[in-house]
Amino acid sequence: MTAPPDDCLARNEWICGEYLSTRRHILLDAVAQHLQLTAVSVLFGLAVAVPLAVLARRWGLAAGPVLAATTVLYTVPSLAMFSLLLPVYGLSAALVVAGLVLYSLTLLVRNILAGLRAVPEETRQAARGMGYGPVRLLLTVELPLALPAGMAGLRIATVSAVSLVTVGAIVGFGGLGNLIYAGMNTYFKAQVLTASVLCVVIAVAADLLLLAVQRLMTPWTRAGRG
Repeated sequence: MTAPPDDCLARNEWICGEYLSTRRHILLDAVAQHLQLTAVSVLFGLAVAVPLAVLARRWGLAAGPVLAATTVLYTVPSLAMFSLLLPVYGLSAALVVAGLVLYSLTLLVRNILAGLRAVPEETRQAARGMGYGPVRLLLTVELPLALPAGMAGLRIATVSAVSLVTVGAIVGFGGLGNLIYAGMNTYFKAQVLTASVLCVVIAVAADLLLLAVQRLMTPWTRAGRG
């Protein structure tokens, strides 16, 4: 009777410290790519969502089409979305970013628009009475007051992006998803579990970080609760 292997890698265990020590650089590279894809997609999504929400707020007739279009985009399965974008972006990181941007629009536009709509009309009238033009009113009154709702959407969109980045493994740009996909194909237990846990850690850390930023940027909400 042969003795069992000495190390957890040879035994293919789910929890294996040897995997962490021997694959450290691979894990760090995957985490870096995961963070980069998430951050870029959310920032681009925010850059698109804010003008769309402002447009929908300014011109009421545009709200229906904007919300409908972004909702339809969110219902498209991720594999189908990447396939539709493939002729435009090819097998590249831009393909993953473009898909994540489109998915983030529903969450971001809806929440930003809800925040803008919640700004009291008397506040707008008071600002106009003080000589505020449309741009100054938007930047110094409406957007700051819409920040709590917008940040709520940003937090959800960011956590969603952390999850959806893993799907990018089908084109080779999935961050930790690459390790999960490869590990599942070879039944490499330690790799699948480690990469999955790191995805959860990134999502929780990102949400807590954005929550802290929200609290710093909206001190009046804490004062109101107090």
